[in-house]
Amino acid sequence: MLDDLTPALARKEAEAIHILREACAEARNPVMLFSAGKDSTVMAYLAVRAFYPAPPPFPLLHVDSTWEFQSLLTFRDRFARQFGFRLVVYANEAGRADNINPWDHGDHYTTVMRTEALKQALDMGGYDIIFGGARRDEEKSRAKERIVSVRTPGHGWEPRRQRPELWDLYNTRLSREETARVFPLSNWTEADIWAYALAREIPLAPLYFAEPRPTVRRGDALLVVDDTGRMRFDADEAPETRRVRFRTLGCWPVTAAVESDAEDLPGIMREVLGAATSERQGRLGDKDAGGSLERQKREGYF
Repeated sequence: MLDDLTPALARKEAEAIHILREACAEARNPVMLFSAGKDSTVMAYLAVRAFYPAPPPFPLLHVDSTWEFQSLLTFRDRFARQFGFRLVVYANEAGRADNINPWDHGDHYTTVMRTEALKQALDMGGYDIIFGGARRDEEKSRAKERIVSVRTPGHGWEPRRQRPELWDLYNTRLSREETARVFPLSNWTEADIWAYALAREIPLAPLYFAEPRPTVRRGDALLVVDDTGRMRFDADEAPETRRVRFRTLGCWPVTAAVESDAEDLPGIMREVLGAATSERQGRLGDKDAGGSLERQKREGYF
């Protein structure tokens, strides 16, 4: 049944809906970041529940790195239409013109095509409350962040300036030119996300489910060849079909798949509960430099 949530999941659903409503009530011009990954999809679905039967009171904002999985873009558009969201898509066109790419530019690519693009999109939209789907269990720098994370003019993050959130009281007051990133899923785990999607029958991107896909093994990572025209093969590489899926989704050249037979949510749940590694092990960019994600966050990254 759709309402057959465990008590723990029911509490987390209620908490997330409370955060969405409280922050929206104080916002002048809110927006929800939407990558079309599992976390942002669950968050967007919670927003639909929070404001039903009215349509969602803010748009979805997708920052297109220009290296997204094609099927993810298709899912993004379909989800927005299905649930009545206005979809705003933004890409850093200067970076695209300069051919900034993950092959040649590494962490600089993330700065230009993710961080700078996000800041540009937020400034152009004039948004003050920005909902994001980050969870504290994902990565150590995200574990430091409050549910309401105030950002300085220019979207910088200073951990020492975070506000207390005793008794689940959230302070969304902002000074001139400040903004706030608000994370309704902060207290959720990866297993919570999958269990909630299963219980609520939430549509998720097909890349999360195992199927035969063209891959290359690079070191200990399996890369899915999403665009043969832009894939850079090493001299001894050729695509090989493997049955794989993703635990986390980012840009396709730097996101590793895992071999799997999990074709549905119950199968994914069994894998997740038995996993010995973090889901972000598949984000190859996290391994480029120690602390790089925290540095990106301080500079304005999601």
